[in-house]
Amino acid sequence: MALDLANTVIFRGDPERSLDRFDDPVELPRFAEAAAIFRVGEWGKVQFHPPLSQTGIEALIAIREVINDLFRSATREDSLKSEDLSTFLRLGSDLVGNEPEGRDLRLPNLSEKKRELSLGAAAFLSGIRLLDPARLQRIKACPNCYWLYLDESRNRSRRWCDMNVCGNRAKARRHYHRNVKQAGNNHV
Repeated sequence: MALDLANTVIFRGDPERSLDRFDDPVELPRFAEAAAIFRVGEWGKVQFHPPLSQTGIEALIAIREVINDLFRSATREDSLKSEDLSTFLRLGSDLVGNEPEGRDLRLPNLSEKKRELSLGAAAFLSGIRLLDPARLQRIKACPNCYWLYLDESRNRSRRWCDMNVCGNRAKARRHYHRNVKQAGNNHV
């Protein structure tokens, strides 16, 4: 879920195409609802609460940005930057500390009992799991859309965030360039 949150900025690596989904306030509750559905394997039955106040939104954006910085640097440099890790832990500690007393923060939690958690605290706890070296070495950045993803293939050979989207685009692009090059060679 931490990487999903980081990926709410679309085409992060391309300033001309970059789009922050959270610029539209309607997207926060949509994301929280979708995350609860798509991350049921990680969280079990859960309802994520999006922040309602401007301060809460700013805290969510701050943890999103440090998650992006922390794990993106891990994909490029094969290590974690101490400054990013420190900021991640500090911001995450504040988010978890703001959870109401008695909230179940275990992860994964596959109990049948439905629980509630803030979006920011959930993203932080999910990020903590990604710090496990076995998971950390499987985090990659998609060369097409720049999303971060967890490569869960057996031999860690996955190249794109989604083969049906970015993989097909890359293959189509190669096919197009190969055919244009071949067509260009036919002219005498």
